Amino acid sequence: MKLRNLFGLLLVAGAVAFSMSNIPLYAQEGEAAASEEAASSSDGAEAEGAEAEEAAPAEGGQTFFDIVFGGGAMDITVWMLIFLTSLATIALIIDSFLSIRASKIMPVELVKAVKDALSEGDLGAAIEACESTPGPLSNILLAGFNNISEGYDVILDAVSSAASIETEKLMQRVNYLNLCGQLAPMFGLMGTVTGMVAAFGGLATASGAAKAAKPAMSISGALYTTAVGLFIAIPAILGFTFIKNNASKIILTMEALTYDLIKTLKGAEVEDGEEAAEE
Repeated sequence: MKLRNLFGLLLVAGAVAFSMSNIPLYAQEGEAAASEEAASSSDGAEAEGAEAEEAAPAEGGQTFFDIVFGGGAMDITVWMLIFLTSLATIALIIDSFLSIRASKIMPVELVKAVKDALSEGDLGAAIEACESTPGPLSNILLAGFNNISEGYDVILDAVSSAASIETEKLMQRVNYLNLCGQLAPMFGLMGTVTGMVAAFGGLATASGAAKAAKPAMSISGALYTTAVGLFIAIPAILGFTFIKNNASKIILTMEALTYDLIKTLKGAEVEDGEEAAEE
């Protein structure tokens, strides 16, 4: 994935986050109506004034911006880690869909050029075709072509080793996506735990009706980290499973194609041995 594409994703995510920051996450209209009804049925004017005072700061609701940046340094750090994990998940999914494709790993032009060159016995043309089209298949074929003088068994070993290396390279990209799927809920859980600690700490210092309302709002905000973490982890794990299966299928096809292409080298070796015996 190119760096400019990652920056583009960062800008889009930032725009979405700031647009969401103006959306109230808690609808207080029903609660305000219930408070007014309870206040009207109350006999004491003092209790009515207290209810109105508590309902006043809740009218606007809590925005996403307030939840993210309204906590302490630890809460903000956790949210930043969650946002970075989400950006990495999006970037890895897009990169995997663009990079792990049969047409990109096994170009049709390369396969055709190598087949034609080997069928004509032109090993130099096959090597040139691989060098002009770099990629996993080219690296595997070049590993075999570079050991042509060592015999067919050595060629097979070289091809097998190169195929293992290329497979590991492809799967490493996919495994990073799995890592994001595991880290996101862990970051969310960490944010919830730290938020709960802060909420119960505030419960000890609060008094009156705010003793229940303020910690409840803090706990509700803290639970958003777990919710967002799971929201990131679910598509990350689904994407990992799909991309991994697709990559495994492509790898098996590439290995079968490679062994099919180098069969020609075995035939050339036998012919050279027969000609040497006749001489």
